[in-house]
Amino acid sequence: MASRIEDYAMIGDLYTAALVGIDGSIDWLCLPRFDSGACFAALLGTPDNGRWLIAPAQRPAQTTRRYRENTLILETQFETESGSVSLVDFMQPREKHPCLIRLVRGLRGCVNMRMELTLRFDYGSLVPWVTRADDGGVRAVAGPNMAILHSSVETRGESLTTVSDFTVNEGETAWFILSYCESYLPAPKKIDPEKSLEKTRSYWEHWISKCAYRGPYEDAVKRSLITLKGLTYWPTGGITAAATTSLPEKIGGQRNWDFRYCWLRDASYTLRAFQEAGYREEAEGWRAWLVRAAAGSPDLVQIMYGLAGERFLKEWEIEWLPGYEGSKPVRVGNAAVEQLQLDVYGEVSGVMYHARKAGTSDRDADVALEWALLGHLEKIWRDPDEGIWEVRGTRRQFTHSKVMAWYAFDCSIKSCEEFKLGGPVERWRATRKEIHDDVCRNGFNPAVGCFVQSYGADNLDASLLTIPKSGFLPITDERVQATIHAIERDLMRDGFVLRYHTHETDDGLPPGEGVFLPCSFWLADAFALSGRMKDAEALFERLLSLRNDVGLLSEEYDPESHRLVGNFPQAFTHVALLRTAFNLIRAEGDRNS
Repeated sequence: MASRIEDYAMIGDLYTAALVGIDGSIDWLCLPRFDSGACFAALLGTPDNGRWLIAPAQRPAQTTRRYRENTLILETQFETESGSVSLVDFMQPREKHPCLIRLVRGLRGCVNMRMELTLRFDYGSLVPWVTRADDGGVRAVAGPNMAILHSSVETRGESLTTVSDFTVNEGETAWFILSYCESYLPAPKKIDPEKSLEKTRSYWEHWISKCAYRGPYEDAVKRSLITLKGLTYWPTGGITAAATTSLPEKIGGQRNWDFRYCWLRDASYTLRAFQEAGYREEAEGWRAWLVRAAAGSPDLVQIMYGLAGERFLKEWEIEWLPGYEGSKPVRVGNAAVEQLQLDVYGEVSGVMYHARKAGTSDRDADVALEWALLGHLEKIWRDPDEGIWEVRGTRRQFTHSKVMAWYAFDCSIKSCEEFKLGGPVERWRATRKEIHDDVCRNGFNPAVGCFVQSYGADNLDASLLTIPKSGFLPITDERVQATIHAIERDLMRDGFVLRYHTHETDDGLPPGEGVFLPCSFWLADAFALSGRMKDAEALFERLLSLRNDVGLLSEEYDPESHRLVGNFPQAFTHVALLRTAFNLIRAEGDRNS
């Protein structure tokens, strides 16, 4: 069985990422990209589906771990009766080939170690042909895939697994290097693991030194920034929503989705978080990715794209994997790519507006694309859609979708007014007012006394917390305050926020999911905007307490089992954490001014 989700840490090379368990087993790695087939898929199956274990031969008495400060280098310390060792795991930001490096350093006494490398390409379905390479390494080939293991200790084959039993004394280091390339290309050359470690440390320390945040939550902010950078696909600047697919929103449930793609709605939140933190280059890279991905006919814009802007993300199920703790199905691809979600138009306009405010210059083609998308939104904003939560059922008139359609026109109008861009501003103002009146008339339910999930409904949705954040209505508006109080009353579970009550959907899936962590951060933002600073800080600190021992968060949390659930680590959650940290600093400053 795979470890608990919170027992994993992430390492990566800005092309892909691996999940390392606290037991020393790497149970998930896709090569050569985040969205490639996994060569270690034990996370969603068994060790026979691929993993890489390095751990003491005897069960350790104690295990602790940490990231080296301000890096994505993971150190796991095993304490045994005979001594202690440190397992150092990292991937150097890629220069040519993917390369995963593991060092075992003796800290005290003498420790007998066990290494088991089980490579299984294409999500655990392909057993490679393993031979000795000319340079003494172990070469594994299956179809277009080739991986080569170099090590400082002797290895042997055992039950379709490469293994090694070795001993590490105090002051000694054993090393293992797993490289990957296409099988029809020359094999990667052996590298110096210590030099690679130094390059990796230097890269991350230099990168995080640009962080502009100064405040009481600096450690959490820096770890979230490093996590977001680790989820970035360097060639394009796109940020994948998570490193995994099909980790369930409820253990044993069917709400298991593939998050290894780039969502347009994440762009606005991420860009502003990077901007506030001082990372203009990353913000511009994300904006450039979005413009390329959304380019084309306005009526064909999608809610998500591949890492390089690919549009074809057909969803299919991996029947041979049993799923995380039996949570089936295991999905690859995401059928939500075909949905209509009106809020993405607001996200695009928001990205462009905030990029301009940060000093990014426009190209004529970028402005033309934005105006074309707005022209299409003028035609379709009245249509029902699947909404922010990608409900797989009947389309509805979601209140949040309409608010974000309003936001699209609002941001583009501001762009014209503040940056002297030419556009049909008077027509957009009329449309903006029409949408505003429509939402206030139909999205607010007088019988319930607050805004509701969709027109004519009486149920709540945590996405309504974005109404004051978007500027649609001020935080002081009675309708906004009533909605915040209603969400506190009806969508809170053990002090955290549900997206909505899943039994009220019509998506055909069994109900049940954890509390949604980004929405919980949104509530903290609403508290801060409302002047309820003690409530905002208390909720924020409770949310920080849900991070695992190395500072990572998933999409959701199950208060009953006290476990993280959903894909991991989740970019949207860490972006929400960053935004709330900055909002709290800003609100505190406003209160003291």
